Amino acid sequence: MKFGKERLAIYLMWPFLLGALFVVASVAVFFVSRQAGTVMFVVIALYYAAAIFLFVHHKSNILRDYTDFALDYYKVQHKMLENLETPYAILNSEGTVIWNNDQFHEISHRHRGYSIRELVPDVKAFSLPKTTGDERTYRTTIGGKNYRIHMKLMDSSELRVDMETKKIMSPEGNKVDTLIALFLFDETEIRLLKQENYDNRQICGLLYIDNYDEVLETVDEVKRSLLTALVDQKINKYMTGINALIKKIEKDKYFFVFQNRYLPQLIDSKFPILEEVRSVNLGTAESMITVSIGLGVNAPSYAAGNEYARAAIDLALGRGGDQAVVKDGDSITYFGGKSESVEKSTRVKARVKAHALREMMEARDVVFIMGHSNIDVDAFGSAVGVYRIAKHLGKKAHIIINEVGSSVRPMISQFFNNSDYEDDMFISNLKALEIAQPDDLLIIVDVNRPSITECPELVEHMRDIIVLDHHRLTTDSIENAQLSYIEPYASSACELVAEILQYIGDGLKIKPLEAEAMYSGIMIDTNNFLTKTGVRTFEAAAFLRRNGADITRIRKAFRTDMNEYLEKAKAIAGTEIYLDCFAMAICEAQEVESPTVLGAQVANDLMEIKGISASFVFTPYKEKIYVSARSVDEVNVQVIMEKIGGGGHMTVAGAQFTDTTAEEAVRKVKAVLSSMKRGGEL
Repeated sequence: MKFGKERLAIYLMWPFLLGALFVVASVAVFFVSRQAGTVMFVVIALYYAAAIFLFVHHKSNILRDYTDFALDYYKVQHKMLENLETPYAILNSEGTVIWNNDQFHEISHRHRGYSIRELVPDVKAFSLPKTTGDERTYRTTIGGKNYRIHMKLMDSSELRVDMETKKIMSPEGNKVDTLIALFLFDETEIRLLKQENYDNRQICGLLYIDNYDEVLETVDEVKRSLLTALVDQKINKYMTGINALIKKIEKDKYFFVFQNRYLPQLIDSKFPILEEVRSVNLGTAESMITVSIGLGVNAPSYAAGNEYARAAIDLALGRGGDQAVVKDGDSITYFGGKSESVEKSTRVKARVKAHALREMMEARDVVFIMGHSNIDVDAFGSAVGVYRIAKHLGKKAHIIINEVGSSVRPMISQFFNNSDYEDDMFISNLKALEIAQPDDLLIIVDVNRPSITECPELVEHMRDIIVLDHHRLTTDSIENAQLSYIEPYASSACELVAEILQYIGDGLKIKPLEAEAMYSGIMIDTNNFLTKTGVRTFEAAAFLRRNGADITRIRKAFRTDMNEYLEKAKAIAGTEIYLDCFAMAICEAQEVESPTVLGAQVANDLMEIKGISASFVFTPYKEKIYVSARSVDEVNVQVIMEKIGGGGHMTVAGAQFTDTTAEEAVRKVKAVLSSMKRGGEL
């Protein structure tokens, strides 16, 4: 009230200030007429005498009335605080409640003098404001209701409740210099409404039968309708359990919507519809049906939700099917994917992709081809096959290779100083960035992640990109590809390119050296045709044999030297068996040229041991730890590797660790395996 006192003093001084004007006027009159001026001075003297008398006589009454008013004002203020609908309390600097209104008392059921931390013990890292203007907000539950706590530091002079001292006093009667104002806002109803609104959001979903036509071809005609009815029954029964509205949009495609409240149920149960549909068969392995599901979650609109669902189903199909993919904005979660991809018996898709590839090549003058970094035989062989297509169409072509490891050197060395090939057939990524134009064509083989290509900068530089790969799609796959041919069922990228070569037309012939490079890629990726081989794999190998691939020369080129053989034996000898079925080995291989290739060979050899479900080999190389993961059919190593940032196939996968040791990498993979084992994912 300091400002109020000063203003009252000014009001009381107004008669004396106005009297000064009369004095000035009297002086002026005195110079005009002495008699008139004398009269004015006498009148002014009487005026001042009367004013002083009244001021002195009534001063005590004025101050008493002013004090009564102030007291009444603070009584009203105090009453208003007491009856304030918002729960309100005042704390000292230690967090002790020194005053609270009625609403706050109804919540706390305590009198003043207790610590606020006793009321809200569940608030983590609870701290009080420290400086003037500092505000803190926390959320807690008191008596089954949800509250938002808002605190603000303020000076005690800003708020007075005590009628005598005009200060808030602590229980001990000491003056409080700093106060903390605390408000409780009941958010119970708001939270319930928010949760209800969230639960009632509509989620768009797509369900595709992966192998509808292939399965029906293997079933007797009289049983086809029965198989279709059983699958429809399973799907509709499952959708009824989540109160979903489902519509069959094609013979093997469904669109459905359901409320967001059922999503946790689906995630916790890991989409049992995948297993239920897989169990529907008519007694033969060929009649087993698998489905893929794509969900669009938390989209800003229904149209966006549908796009999310489409992107999710594309990922599920690109990863081989038999899985569910949940797309929540930029976050993508995978479920299932435990069965091997089904090989398509028809080559229609290969023919269509071959014609599209030819059209795009014919529209460009220069073609750049690259695989993944640390190029292997499959990436090299498929790049050579695409190179032959480009030369057949009369285009300038370059294969981007930065480092040539020992695994590729036996094959690539035959292309150097060879009159059949140009000197600039192979270029580095720096040279590619120097000469490449945005209108040129970039073809990426054996990889669909831009970050691990030979030249990631070129992916951003080029407008027209083609991707030919046999690895399952990942979250960070190339998004701006004009043509994408990704078939996880294929054994290798060389198999896909071998099929495309047969549909380019115009009598395309590949040279024996090129056929051997592609045959080597298939042979290495299938571990000498032991894993991931299908009918089309052997058909592609037969095509390459007809074009001059010499198996004996290939075998001699890829024989292991004695030092590598000894390092491999050392790694296998130090193998640890984890959880009774997982082989863990560290392949130091410091004195070999391509440690990562040797690590992959060790992982393959470990799978020849009885009782081993999956093998994991850790190879230190260039300040990184490379993990090679292999399995036969019991474990999906791709899912395991994805949890540590890697990827691959169901039976062949890998990952990389940085800034760690091989022993620490082993512990991390063990932790993932243990977690998946407890969660029933293995």
